[in-house]
Amino acid sequence: MVRRGTRKTADKAPDIRAVAALARVSIATVSRTMNGSALVSERLTKRVWHAIEQLNYFPNTHARSLVSGRSRILGIIVENITNPFFPDLVQSFEEVAVAHGYEILVSSSYSDPAILTTCVRRMIERKVEGVAVLTFGGEEPVLDQLANRDIPIVLAEFRLKNPKISTIVLDYGTGIHAALNHLAELGHRKIAFLAGPHKLHSAITRENDFRAAIEGAGLTIQKQWIVECDHTAKGGVAGFERLQALKSHPTAIVCSNDMTAIGVLRAAYMQGLRVPQDLSVIGLDDIDFAEFTLPPLTTIRLSRADLARAAFEALRQQAEDANNPRMQREFLVSTSLVVRGSTAAPPAGTELS
Repeated sequence: MVRRGTRKTADKAPDIRAVAALARVSIATVSRTMNGSALVSERLTKRVWHAIEQLNYFPNTHARSLVSGRSRILGIIVENITNPFFPDLVQSFEEVAVAHGYEILVSSSYSDPAILTTCVRRMIERKVEGVAVLTFGGEEPVLDQLANRDIPIVLAEFRLKNPKISTIVLDYGTGIHAALNHLAELGHRKIAFLAGPHKLHSAITRENDFRAAIEGAGLTIQKQWIVECDHTAKGGVAGFERLQALKSHPTAIVCSNDMTAIGVLRAAYMQGLRVPQDLSVIGLDDIDFAEFTLPPLTTIRLSRADLARAAFEALRQQAEDANNPRMQREFLVSTSLVVRGSTAAPPAGTELS
């Protein structure tokens, strides 16, 4: 026996004609309003959006893109979505993009050129209006795929003369110099650096800034105390163990990112060392986890919100104001030191040994 339903069929979803009728305007005016046209007066714009809200109308974005010739989709490619830095960055990028009427398409390259190529191909197929390539290294093989199709690109720390490519300059030096001055003021003279993988532009820049800061503080660089890691917690453990295997040990370790520093905190604990009484540790990024480690991590803050805003603004200018001769090509994002509980004066006598 077939059971008969008693509920009424839902009303048909409203279309653009219903919006136009309720707002007492033409269909063309509704379309222009939704596409952000300056031809529609503020009074009519308010009336149209009020009708859209009343009817709970959802525009057909695919149809709108066919009419306007714009997808209003931006791509963002990050290095490793499992690193807590990057989900925060993606979230910040999405917030500012949505606020300006854009959608985003997210991909993670995992530092694999083949995966990166696939990511770029997928974005080209979706007709993105620009791509933020925030992988911090290894972008070169796929840049031509984007540039040759006249798709605006923004890169981190990588300058090219192509007018469709913008650059975000990351000022690691300010934060790293502040970190070294902080350690020097505490009395540290034996300072190590756990660097990131040299295939990343950011890792090389951070290491160079550390070397400059050491010299600026009047300290001698110990080559064996600069160890290349892989920007993961396991890499921090491995780097710490390499330092511990040396005859002379540092009293402070600066790390190329927070995940490396978190690995150091664990490794130090497992070897019976107290942070900061026996060893001071500094990270870089200021991910959310940093203030919840034991002890809370002193770190160099790189604002994901500032980075996301710079990346979006670079792409927005290219998409909406490409013929402006004064268009900004470089965007600066700075860093600062956040002092928490993982740094203190070195143990008595260790700086003399």
